[in-house]
Amino acid sequence: MAAKTAKAGFEQALERLEEIVGQMQGGELTLENRLKRFEEGVMLVRDCAKQLEGAARKIEVLIKSSGGKPQTRLFDEVCERLREVSGGDYAVDGEESKGDAGSR
Repeated sequence: MAAKTAKAGFEQALERLEEIVGQMQGGELTLENRLKRFEEGVMLVRDCAKQLEGAARKIEVLIKSSGGKPQTRLFDEVCERLREVSGGDYAVDGEESKGDAGSR
């Protein structure tokens, strides 16, 4: 049941993010309301990133526990996708994001 609840929460967060983007692109919000929506969006993105990171780690554990050779390829692909979605500002456990590393 917990996985179903997490999925529903993730899907709801994505839907809310889409709503926020639509509202902000509409041009009808005041600056104050745009800032509130932006803050809400940042919190939703962080929550989604945490949920995706947790799912990726579970997959990694399942791969390791199935007797297969430990592989992190899928986890790395998820992290890369998060970096693309967040504009290069996503890092895992202190690791620099590629957006930051590329500018040095």
